[in-house]
Amino acid sequence: MNRRVLATAAVALTGVLALSACSSSAGSDGPKAAGGPVNLTFWSWTPNMDKVVALWNQGHPDIQVSVQKQASGDDLVTKTITAAKAGNAPDLVQAEFQALPTLVSNDVLADISKQAGAAKSQFAAGVWQQVSLGTDAVYAIPQDTAPLALYYRTDLFQQYGLKVPTTWTEFADAARQLKQKDPGKALTTFSANDSGLFAGLAQQAGAKWWTASGETWKVGIDDAATKKVADFWGGLVKEGAIDNQPMYTPAWSKALNDGTQIAWVSAVWAPGVFTSSAPDTKGKWAMAPLPQWNAGEAVTGSWGGSTTGVTTGAKKAGHADAAAAFATWLNTDPTAVTALVKEAGIYPAATSAQTGSALAVAPEFFANQADFYPKAAEIAKGTAAAAWGPNVNVAYSTFKDAFGKAAQDKGDFAAALTAMQQATVADLKKNGFKTEG
Repeated sequence: MNRRVLATAAVALTGVLALSACSSSAGSDGPKAAGGPVNLTFWSWTPNMDKVVALWNQGHPDIQVSVQKQASGDDLVTKTITAAKAGNAPDLVQAEFQALPTLVSNDVLADISKQAGAAKSQFAAGVWQQVSLGTDAVYAIPQDTAPLALYYRTDLFQQYGLKVPTTWTEFADAARQLKQKDPGKALTTFSANDSGLFAGLAQQAGAKWWTASGETWKVGIDDAATKKVADFWGGLVKEGAIDNQPMYTPAWSKALNDGTQIAWVSAVWAPGVFTSSAPDTKGKWAMAPLPQWNAGEAVTGSWGGSTTGVTTGAKKAGHADAAAAFATWLNTDPTAVTALVKEAGIYPAATSAQTGSALAVAPEFFANQADFYPKAAEIAKGTAAAAWGPNVNVAYSTFKDAFGKAAQDKGDFAAALTAMQQATVADLKKNGFKTEG
């Protein structure tokens, strides 16, 4: 992806995101008088971010940061783009990894490679690639990541004589063995109500959903890697080896809590979900590396994660250096990262923090697995790079519709993947992008 492609996309993305005519009232304070402090505005949805930022403000009287709490997801992306076009965007904004191409193409995020490029060494290569968009530019500093892993009920695996799978072939075998021994139970479920999990599984398999050459985009959602993932899960659903119900419903929580579902492919933030959804099973789960497509490998994908970006408005106001310094501190300084872990419960993107004192104690729900965070850090090292494009929202929406129907009907996952590919390509063309094929 190059800067020319992103600049060309700027006008077209307005239609993709269906931006409202309203603009935000918050924004940069503008240039300061000589000798005066720089006041920066930071839009973030992270819980208790104000407590973390207070640590910065105490030690940096000349650069003061004010946090304004926002909603996450597409709503924040839309709001930020609207504010930027109106000239009153914040100086800093929290953004999910998959939102970065959209924000860059709309000229919202500044290239801070000169100010923060040295931070590259503090993050895994696959994580840094997502904030550089595969170029020499740097559009954000990684804040938190969400490497995928396998969670399983240790007691029930032992009861049914199941081996913790290290490959996807072993995973399928375990699903079938459990059904043979107890038809009323399921190893896990395939859910289509959260696109991020499927994207992470495809990422692990080596998928590259968006790539660009010159001014032309190539959409590879139906590439061989993703087809392999879709066929695998679709096959298990069709034969009834796993469940086909959506996650995050009362029925799903009940299945986790009463042992009807005994495993879950999820991210490092799973303990929080277990605490609320399956409280009676505390101390009965363990985390293991994600099963591999090839035995002996150690590759994982991501389900979530966010960054801190500096806006072009901050750069125009002469605040890029100050904003980049804060963004770097927030996500790499040991004191700041420890506060983020304690106050916000994140899993930090900085590799040193993943084995630091902030994560010395396992989550309370996993008190039975003392090495929870060291194991998570080892898993995170193998995070594969993701390839995001300017209309992730369209791909995700189509996934929910097409795969949702296929899962419930135990139907054709390949057809659902084709629908996802076609809808994404059609949307790019409709909004003026050049596409390959």
